[in-house]
Amino acid sequence: MRPYFLLLAAVAAHAFAEERSPESTFLSNTRQLVYEGKRSGEGYFSPDGKRLIFQSERESENPFYQIYTLDFSSGDIVRVSPGVGKTTCAFFQPGTNRVLFASTHLDPQAAQKQKDELDFRASGKQRRYSWDYDATMDIFTANQYGTSLQRLTDAPGYDAEASFSPDGKQIVFCSLRAAFAPDAALSAEDKTRVEIDPAYFGDIYIMDADGKNQRRLTEAAGYDGGPFFSPDGARIVWRHFDASGMIADVWTMKTDGSDKHRVTDFQSMSWAPFYHPSGKYLIFTTNKLGFENFELYLVDVDGAKEPVRVTFTDGFDGLPVFSPDGKKLCWTSGRTADKKSQLFIAEWNDEAALKALGEAPNRGEGVAPAEPKLLPGSAAQQELRPPIGSPAITAADLKTEVSWLADDAREGRMTGTPGAQAAADWLADYFGKIGLKPLGESFAEGFEFDAGVKAIEGKNRLVISTDIGVSDPGKSRFFPPDGTHTVTYDKNFRPITFSDSGEAEGEVVFAGYGLSVPEGNGERYNSYDGLDVKDKIVLLFRYVPEAVDPARRAQLNRYAGLRYKAMMARERGAKAVLVVTGPNSPQAGELLPLAGDGALAGSGVLAVSISGTVADALLEPSGKSLKDLQTALDSENPHAESGFVLPKVKVKLSVGVEHIKKQDRNVVAMLPVEGATETLLIGAHYDHLGHGNSNSSMAHAGEENQIHHGADDNASGTAFVMELAADLVAEQKEHPEKFKRNIVFAQWSGEEIGLIGSAAFAEHPPLDLTKVDAYINADMVGRLRENKLTVQGVGSSKIWRKLLEKRNVAAGFNLVLQDDPYLPTDTTSLYPKRIPVLNFFTGAHEDYHRPTDTADKIDYDGLARITTFAKNIILDLESAPERPDFARVERSDSGGGSRDNLRAYLGTIPDYTTEVKGVKLSGVRGGSPAEKGGLQGGDVIVEFGAQKIANIYDYTYALDAVKIGTPVKVIVERDGKRVEVTVTPEARK
Repeated sequence: MRPYFLLLAAVAAHAFAEERSPESTFLSNTRQLVYEGKRSGEGYFSPDGKRLIFQSERESENPFYQIYTLDFSSGDIVRVSPGVGKTTCAFFQPGTNRVLFASTHLDPQAAQKQKDELDFRASGKQRRYSWDYDATMDIFTANQYGTSLQRLTDAPGYDAEASFSPDGKQIVFCSLRAAFAPDAALSAEDKTRVEIDPAYFGDIYIMDADGKNQRRLTEAAGYDGGPFFSPDGARIVWRHFDASGMIADVWTMKTDGSDKHRVTDFQSMSWAPFYHPSGKYLIFTTNKLGFENFELYLVDVDGAKEPVRVTFTDGFDGLPVFSPDGKKLCWTSGRTADKKSQLFIAEWNDEAALKALGEAPNRGEGVAPAEPKLLPGSAAQQELRPPIGSPAITAADLKTEVSWLADDAREGRMTGTPGAQAAADWLADYFGKIGLKPLGESFAEGFEFDAGVKAIEGKNRLVISTDIGVSDPGKSRFFPPDGTHTVTYDKNFRPITFSDSGEAEGEVVFAGYGLSVPEGNGERYNSYDGLDVKDKIVLLFRYVPEAVDPARRAQLNRYAGLRYKAMMARERGAKAVLVVTGPNSPQAGELLPLAGDGALAGSGVLAVSISGTVADALLEPSGKSLKDLQTALDSENPHAESGFVLPKVKVKLSVGVEHIKKQDRNVVAMLPVEGATETLLIGAHYDHLGHGNSNSSMAHAGEENQIHHGADDNASGTAFVMELAADLVAEQKEHPEKFKRNIVFAQWSGEEIGLIGSAAFAEHPPLDLTKVDAYINADMVGRLRENKLTVQGVGSSKIWRKLLEKRNVAAGFNLVLQDDPYLPTDTTSLYPKRIPVLNFFTGAHEDYHRPTDTADKIDYDGLARITTFAKNIILDLESAPERPDFARVERSDSGGGSRDNLRAYLGTIPDYTTEVKGVKLSGVRGGSPAEKGGLQGGDVIVEFGAQKIANIYDYTYALDAVKIGTPVKVIVERDGKRVEVTVTPEARK
């Protein structure tokens, strides 16, 4: 369960952290090797293991891969490809100082293709990454510094994916030349196929190291590619795709093309095979576990044993390569913070690999591939999923489920992290094993969310110019003779997370602390009195005056948020704001980190953090001191200079920021009932707070950055849904006559960052919500105390009190019934869709949102009683001839679970899943000022009073400044039109 203020917070960017998993059986010290550039991949070791050759997108003028070598001792990276066109698939030549790679740099259209791709990316559009088999791709060799370039192939069509034999005398490669040769006899069908699927014609070829004696080794229909020699040079391993392009397997053959032998048979894409230097086994990539989830597996060279899984991280892990000594593994992985593929490296455990393969069952025995055996009690063993328990609701099963979810190995299940992904996989596996069906193709219902912000390379620039007569260098501390000073990015300035992207140029106005306290909120304070900032750039201090008393500080702090300060400058016409941490403040002169709440919409103005040095440079022509200005303002000296135009100085500013998108998923399953047209929905959220690195953590001193286990919040609710699902499946089998409605079980993610998962489900439902009769939710149901169970949302249907009364006769709880369905949990996503809701809740406690919310503190007997109580209510709903009625709920004076802390009340329910300029409403509360004034679900608020609304923060600040009882004009966008309504805020009770 999440506090209400989290609806106003963005999820902090969460860097990749290696998940403690069965990967530790084979891999240790896993780390990202390459960071620069949009993506990198296909890294191959030099024969002495001292260097790596790889491909990377990192050239500012070329969006395509180029080839680089990396020196492991110095870290130096050198480009060896020409820098023009596309390149791929490089390899060191043993016994020489040469390398090979494939390139299109001789393509006459290479430069234009680069420009077209750069223009496409600059437009803001995105395409899914794919390989295009460019027909101008040929194989080249060069020395290891990129000179002495020699072309080895010139046949029409794609030639690439080449590698040397161990003695450096032969090259094996992939070519599509058979489809492009002038004398190619292609059928009409094949001519069409060349246009849409040229890879179908890929075959394996071999040639001498100088490019001579080229000959074909494969001729089967479908793509043959990615070949490598065995360590002894006697065989070649490659991947063969069938004609559909959907199924691929690993094959080996002799170097003359004879003795072709199939090694894998997964009925999936198994590709990118590579020999271990021992020659005893292969490692390869497969999506056996899901179409877009590629993992690494091992298999013996004969394929006699079932393959063994190596990696356990959702997304892409592929193109694995062993070091020459067999002690390291390098591979391409999407386990990065931005999910873009980069090179990773780890220590390899050959002994464990041989042991696991030896213990694997023989292929064809009808068993699943063996997972690595783990030491009892190890962190990796704890990652393994517990067995499915009894179909009945039991305290023992609930304990097993809560304990697994709240274990350290899940790292707090923060949305979008490996811990949350592991939980989602487990829940999907559980639903499948107990007999539930997915609503669509899988149990995973994906959604996108904002996960932070990053600066766009090359798009952030700050230049200060002056005309103070600096031709004499001794007259200025900062400016060179031409009077222009370019500020160093990331050292002396960087964007603030909520900044818009764009450019601004103009005069600079100093506005003190940039504070504007609304009338009636204490002693007046307005940094903009008598100050014109229209079309100018505002310089202001961070924080509030340092020397004021605690009461005054508390009053000013409410209006000191940088978003609010930026909004105040924007509303007065400023183009941009420059924020400096003054010399009297904590972290004096330091830049703000590019992290925090930037994942939500921008502020409508450019905003950057500058160092004290930059602020001094801006003030130099005025002869004023930053410290003197701040010191005068700190004591609220009425004679202090609170604002003025900086003389003889101008600023040119460019800001480029990118909001980082991530994917996560709800796990949704159905218990279908033959002939049923109506549905009951049961849910809980499985995500939590990770290490608490956000505003939502309530960690005490000394608990910072610890795992927030979330046993009660909300592993207890997750287990509640799991046990209900298993029990109801068994109940339906035994008593099918009791079931008249389908039941959908939903495990939500993203609840802790703003009900994101359930809101995405409600906005883009995979089923007809008008046929959903009721939604039952459980959030924090693991701490039953004094037999007190709170049931919320009771006012959403007249049927609830009767049902609760009936079933509680036997259950015997001390029930507390609350009408309000607008709760800080997932009911708030479903109730505006006219669905009656109930939420079960055992109350807050001192461990709420702290690392101390652990599995040992759960009352499992109480949780079993609550789950059984809910089951009986669900069975009553199942067999009822009529649907529950839907009731509009007026605002409850009792609080009803609301955690709103604004004094003014409107009753709007923001939609936190839709990105718009303004604030979109998912609904309004019954009987609220919003409803009375004519606001509706789907409206986008763009103006509130005299305030323009760009995002939820603007709306919050504007609402905080209104007067109770005074009508406010609100402009909304509704069905493509601007509509004006008037609402009268009421006092919050």
